[in-house]
Amino acid sequence: MAVFRYKGSRVWTMDFVFHAQRIRESTGTASKTLAQKVEAKRRRDLEEGTAGIRRQQQPRLFSVAAEAWLDLKKATLAPRSVMIEKANLAHLLPEFGRKLVCDIEPRDVAKYQLKRMDGGASPKTVNLELGTLRAVLKRSGQWARLQPDVKMLPTRDDVGRAITPDEEAALLQACGKSRSRSLVAFVTLAIETGARFGVIRTLQWGSVDFEDRCLRWGKDKTMSGTGRIVPLNQRAMAALGFWATHFPAREPEHYVFPTERYGAAGDLFSAKVYNCDPTKPIGSIKEAWEAAKLRAARILKGDVDSKGAIDPLPCRFHDLRHTAVSRMLNAGIPIAKVAKIAGWSTATMVRMAARYGHFTLNELRGAVDSISSAPIQTESPVFPPVSEDTSRRNRAN
Repeated sequence: MAVFRYKGSRVWTMDFVFHAQRIRESTGTASKTLAQKVEAKRRRDLEEGTAGIRRQQQPRLFSVAAEAWLDLKKATLAPRSVMIEKANLAHLLPEFGRKLVCDIEPRDVAKYQLKRMDGGASPKTVNLELGTLRAVLKRSGQWARLQPDVKMLPTRDDVGRAITPDEEAALLQACGKSRSRSLVAFVTLAIETGARFGVIRTLQWGSVDFEDRCLRWGKDKTMSGTGRIVPLNQRAMAALGFWATHFPAREPEHYVFPTERYGAAGDLFSAKVYNCDPTKPIGSIKEAWEAAKLRAARILKGDVDSKGAIDPLPCRFHDLRHTAVSRMLNAGIPIAKVAKIAGWSTATMVRMAARYGHFTLNELRGAVDSISSAPIQTESPVFPPVSEDTSRRNRAN
């Protein structure tokens, strides 16, 4: 019996044995002819699955495929990563959402890259969006067809910079005049430890060890950085020690930089603070940070009281990390130690050192001079000694 109907039912049911297993399922139709076709297709699907034949997916709109891909990835992605993927799709869907995944061509991708660049997006941002596009198309079995002709945009690795000692002094002075009383301690800790904004923001008092002068960072951007223990130098200890006096009733689970609000304008010692909640980390410091960079630029130019237009100090918050790492490398600290403090993985250690290391011509000259600093023979085995007359002729030419 291939198909039958239960007593009183109009819908046909398939019934057959496959690999010693009884398959009895509803066909969902009242037509016997159609039910027999459904049963035959069900048998064929089972046979193809046993033979390892992969069934081709039906062509889908990119919007549908993207939604299915994101639903699948939500279980394994961090909340922040989910937000990034949604932001990428917000740019991709207007261009590809109504296209079938099988109809997307390399020229469509190239057109998208040009449009985003013309709109002011950075190459790195466009590449991140293309990474999402690639993931969706790859799951749909369409990326291999495009891959040979789709190229990522070239990006720069030298966009960061190390601030000078004068800029640092002006910046810290400006932070000390901010209404945000946490800004000067926050920025000082960033410079003296080379930590990222996110790990400083979520630092808890239980992770700070004043006795051993060290702290343990929480979740970082990389697995190598998460949970690393970093010693504190004198300036970092002074900043954290002073900041701790604001929280005499602090608990280990309280955040070092809690969320709080500020009232009347003032400097570090007179800002009015209210709604301080140590159980929640500080949110954005963008407003206070941008204002401090503007004040720092005025301090450097010597026109603090001027109200004229002026460009803020060209310094991203990540440049503070850049500054810390560059200073350690320039001081000759072994790269393995710098990597441990910065939280670099072994795989990226050399690349990061090349990005963060800034050396003057004289410093590079000193490195070259060290090559010949070891004792050598008085006469080179390759090049004959240069006489005074030959040297004089070379200078003349």
